[in-house]
Amino acid sequence: MPVEQRTMPGERFLDEARRVARQRRYSIHTERAYVDWIRKYVLFLGAQSRDELAGTGEREVEAFLSHLALAKKVAPATQNQAMNALVFLYRHVLKLSLDGEIDAERAAPKKNLPVVLTEDEVRRVLALLEGTNELIVKLLYGSGLRITEAVRLRVKDVDFQMKQLTVRNGKGNRDRWTTLAADLCPLLKNHLQRVKVLHEQDLAEGFGEVYLPEALARKYQAAPKDWIWQYVFPARNRSEDPRSGKSRRHHIEPARVNKAIKQAVRQANIDKRVSAHTFRHSFATHLLQHGTDIRTIQKLLGHKDVSTTMIYTHVIGQGGQGVRSPLDALD
Repeated sequence: MPVEQRTMPGERFLDEARRVARQRRYSIHTERAYVDWIRKYVLFLGAQSRDELAGTGEREVEAFLSHLALAKKVAPATQNQAMNALVFLYRHVLKLSLDGEIDAERAAPKKNLPVVLTEDEVRRVLALLEGTNELIVKLLYGSGLRITEAVRLRVKDVDFQMKQLTVRNGKGNRDRWTTLAADLCPLLKNHLQRVKVLHEQDLAEGFGEVYLPEALARKYQAAPKDWIWQYVFPARNRSEDPRSGKSRRHHIEPARVNKAIKQAVRQANIDKRVSAHTFRHSFATHLLQHGTDIRTIQKLLGHKDVSTTMIYTHVIGQGGQGVRSPLDALD
């Protein structure tokens, strides 16, 4: 029976998984991803009760992971996330161990080269953006940020004097510094002045708290209302926190920025598949083209291994691998 036609035996078990994830202080994004994988796994097995799930183990996990690789053609990172979710399910929700070998088919790695814009194409796209979307995309390109890193920036992470940004809890849960373009400073300062007015209005109305990780909120109890902890790019409206129930102003959604980018790319008549991440790729490639060494770029991007950064060397020179086509040598 196709997975999509099976029914979930109820939401109470998923609620238990959510509760355990919160007890273990997982981020809201990890919680949602794990619960979604658990739901898919239960549907894949056709399990109708917790007892049925408790009777499963390594072989069922192996079958599901192989299904993802062979039938769903997922990426290796996606398969790894599913595995982590199932380990969480058995170890922390079902209180069972997965001690046996899991010899699932591995998802085939995809060696896709990054899409990179030329400097002229970057100019054309930026010229068609405005407001907050323009600011964020300029940060993606000017500082090499991921879209999630940009929208999660807090006021205290912007250092105008040093012309640098501090990226907190980037990929791999690592902090790093990266450059802040001098040309962007006046625009960003004006933007923050408007954000501060909005924050003061929230405070006057009895709101003004921003989300902080639980440990930080306990350590700095006044911080959630402090200006320096507010998001640089707050959402237009306040919303209810799904965990605490508090009304807060969260950061803007990355999807809004990507939507604006896609529209600008269409208007600029650029025939490339461009997303927010394309500007990070372009940041690294253009730095290489202008002579910045690979180790410096590695640090700015926050790559753990320089081999990850080396992929950007593919555009140095002209044509593929800097090789001149023999067609150009013909008379």
